[in-house]
Amino acid sequence: MRPSPSCLFDPVTLPCGRILKNRLAKSAMSDSLGDGRGDPTPQQVRLYERWAEGGLGLSIVGEAQINPHFAEKPGNLVLNAASNNRLFADLARRAQTCDAQLWLQLGHAGALAYPPTSRPAGPSALDLPGLVCDELSGAAIRRLPEEFAQAAALARTFGFGGVQIHAAHGFLLSQFLSPLFNRRSDAFGGSVSASSRILVDIIESTRQAVGPDFPVAVKLNATDGLDGGLTDVESLEVVERLDSTSLDLIDISGGTYFPGAKASSDSAASGPYFLEFARQARKLTDKPLMATGGFKTREQAIDAVASGAVDLVGMARAFALAPNLADRWKTPEPADPQFPRFGKTGPGEITSWYTMRLSALAEDEEVAPEIDPAEAMRLYEARDRARVATWLDAFPLP
Repeated sequence: MRPSPSCLFDPVTLPCGRILKNRLAKSAMSDSLGDGRGDPTPQQVRLYERWAEGGLGLSIVGEAQINPHFAEKPGNLVLNAASNNRLFADLARRAQTCDAQLWLQLGHAGALAYPPTSRPAGPSALDLPGLVCDELSGAAIRRLPEEFAQAAALARTFGFGGVQIHAAHGFLLSQFLSPLFNRRSDAFGGSVSASSRILVDIIESTRQAVGPDFPVAVKLNATDGLDGGLTDVESLEVVERLDSTSLDLIDISGGTYFPGAKASSDSAASGPYFLEFARQARKLTDKPLMATGGFKTREQAIDAVASGAVDLVGMARAFALAPNLADRWKTPEPADPQFPRFGKTGPGEITSWYTMRLSALAEDEEVAPEIDPAEAMRLYEARDRARVATWLDAFPLP
């Protein structure tokens, strides 16, 4: 007997006591719709409002930076004392209609920070093809828990439903967990226990800042998918360590934006990417689990939840194609999103196409932009270059 579709629409209670109305989440993706000064735009507000109106239980804003000098791109949001509380509060209010929740993903790009607006620095100094960065000092590392905690406290003040600490996809906290990036021999490197120390410290500082009843999640790589990077065995050790923290949710993803690396989401493989890892993680933790990546059909989502592998299903590109997907999947004749088929593409081009698709949704356009991935990447990169001067005016480099 097939599992009932209703399992996707059962509520889930997080350890902090917060209740999500269903098991469908729009996982974090970089929408690049900030105003170039770290604040939300009307288009960004409308995009997240559309997802809330479409019936999902949780949406996560990708890449809200805790430090403007280490941003992923100049379209990111920034959470600090200079943030426009009116604009952030409007985003939180309108994107949490229909009992949806909106969380901010707190990030620090580290070695992958956008060079025109930063001086990239990570756990270790690197000089690799396509990637050059300095090493963060011990003092800078020890400041990270307070910086994440302050950003999380602002998120709560602005009215957001929770925060997610970004420790995946090759950004700073993922870099600490990866032997490819982290070559330190001090208290922050050398073993899984040492390399995960800063992440655990950030989680606990964040919890102290937001209180016991506010969701705090982590996005974690199952693997980097790179030679010399984080393996699934090492990542399971991290999961086991996270079980003793005050986390409310572990969102499992994978891959990295390391120059030249292929994103997991650009894979031609069919089916969810990280369910087997989630099943192994389930043996090591009682924390609610979410898997992000590769879900394309309702049946895949139903099987993942009904099997007990995960508590929530995270999708990004599916919601970019069908913002009302959650409501659609509740109907007697649900329709799965129609994913476009691309020919040969270069690194980052498909991701850019979806980013420009989000820009179309934010303008209430219903069809995918009629551009190919190469043109989408050209437009995406041109938009970032145009915002560099605005960003540096708002956040001059020290």
